[in-house]
Amino acid sequence: MTRRGRPTLAAVAAEAGVSLATVSKVLNDRTDVSARTRARVRVVLDEHGYEPTAHRGARGRWLVSLVLPALDSPYALEVLRGVTASELDVVVCSLADSTATAPWTAQVLAPGRAGTIAVVPELTPAERGLLAGARTPCVVVDPTSSDPQLPSVGATNRAGGFAATRHLLDLGHRRIGVIGGPRQVLCSRERVEGYAAALTSHGLPLDPALVRSGDFHHAGGLAATRALLALPSPPSAVFAGSDEQALGAVDAARQAGLRVPEDLSVVGFDDLPVSRWASPALTTVRQPLAEMGATAAAMLLSLLDGVPLDQPQVELPTRLCVRATTAPPPRTSEGRRRPQAAVA
Repeated sequence: MTRRGRPTLAAVAAEAGVSLATVSKVLNDRTDVSARTRARVRVVLDEHGYEPTAHRGARGRWLVSLVLPALDSPYALEVLRGVTASELDVVVCSLADSTATAPWTAQVLAPGRAGTIAVVPELTPAERGLLAGARTPCVVVDPTSSDPQLPSVGATNRAGGFAATRHLLDLGHRRIGVIGGPRQVLCSRERVEGYAAALTSHGLPLDPALVRSGDFHHAGGLAATRALLALPSPPSAVFAGSDEQALGAVDAARQAGLRVPEDLSVVGFDDLPVSRWASPALTTVRQPLAEMGATAAAMLLSLLDGVPLDQPQVELPTRLCVRATTAPPPRTSEGRRRPQAAVA
């Protein structure tokens, strides 16, 4: 039984001797259920006084919450584009909304919300408990930790990090810096693990001095690259764990009087639209953000229709996009410009 004594759809299905999907179809007035089966399910629903909650929007579609880290984030907007292309009506909540008077969990559990797609740094135990207690399904996009109980959509981050680093190794680079995101974030750790695996595959040791952490934003990439370029033996290439950090790395190189890619090669991760517009255009690993949003929406639709997920944790493939910010390293140390003092 659910809260307030309301029967679960699974209990109704078991008593009526039908599948969970069939009960969902009856509740949604679908036509692909026989009259006899429909009547049997209706009898059980009526016996328990089951009344469906008003989760449907004006167009008869599920009304769900989409929780984003910020509305001005190119990353979040790509996910939003994928979700809104689905058969869902979406109410957007932003974690960065300074005017919000209640936590995001209170917003998504407002009356009429059928479920949640969350693009959040991490679900705390308290937040997971609230969602579980409300019995509203939730799908997480790009999860920060592995939780087999929580449906999620991510990307092959480790493979992406491997491909980015292997590309630089194949060009001839041997001192390659990496700028991950926050250390506690799963996708960041996996990208750095891919970087390390690529070095190992080429028989190269991991130099801890070349491993830096940022915040996935431009400022983090700028600061980390300045630190890398200040090393006694600076890298000839940088793999940044996000496009924003990669663009920060490009700016740091320019401020140090270095040319990209002649003196410093840079690879990003995400393939945001800005990576194609940048000058030079950014070599990056494509993370299919819009497809991740669309997949999360499809998973949530299945859960709302009472159809169990065959694959609760989905990883979509990444792909290296080679553009203009990578090239072979200078042939000799004399052929490379020396970094100048960073400009504040």
